[in-house]
Amino acid sequence: MSAPSSHLFIVTGSSRGLGAALVERLLASPGNQVLGIARRTGPGHERLTQWSLDLAQPLAAAQQLQAWLAQQARPASATLINNAALLNPPGPVEGVELAALSDGLRVGLEATLLLSSAFLRAARPWGVPLKILNISSGLGRRAMAGAAPYCAAKAGMDNLSASMALDEAQRADGARVVSLAPGIIDTDMQVQLRAADPAGFPDHGNFVGYKSSGALASPVATAAKILAYLARSDFGHQAIADIRQA
Repeated sequence: MSAPSSHLFIVTGSSRGLGAALVERLLASPGNQVLGIARRTGPGHERLTQWSLDLAQPLAAAQQLQAWLAQQARPASATLINNAALLNPPGPVEGVELAALSDGLRVGLEATLLLSSAFLRAARPWGVPLKILNISSGLGRRAMAGAAPYCAAKAGMDNLSASMALDEAQRADGARVVSLAPGIIDTDMQVQLRAADPAGFPDHGNFVGYKSSGALASPVATAAKILAYLARSDFGHQAIADIRQA
């Protein structure tokens, strides 16, 4: 029986921005199979499976992922990239609807936890190399006024990743887990921040300046750096990392 040759990648938030760029670059390698999870689907591809799911309902998404993985043939390796995030309207928390606050933490943190658990539970029996890459943010490591829910989700993602990495290090076949800050990227999230009311968002001018000064990296360039980091032999040696310092 020949060894499996395909590499499986699961990418959340796959329909636009950084997620779409990651999917496009992954599909450029013929040995990769990709599952994209997002609220909307993107362009089709023969090696791309797409699910239209709202990760604000993460339990159903994780249960679906676990069941789907259990039905797949053993790949050469499997990687989960938790990229999806939801930015609430910038400003103090009392100005944001409770349901929106809940959605932000569910998408940014609870989905990461549940999908990671489902991935490890279903993929571990394959006995192949496993990786989990969580796309974090510098705002998980420093607070910013007007962005408390997002900062909390990313800080939680960092500590979740570090703790999971400790668990996996106890196993001979443990997955490699990294929470990676990707830098400042020119995405719809940046548009949302620049459109925010400065009265409730003191850092508004900084984000306007990032755009006007050309400081924003493109999703395509960032995706290339992230996947190069993911492919490194030392991936997982540092559970909390920043692509700008890699």
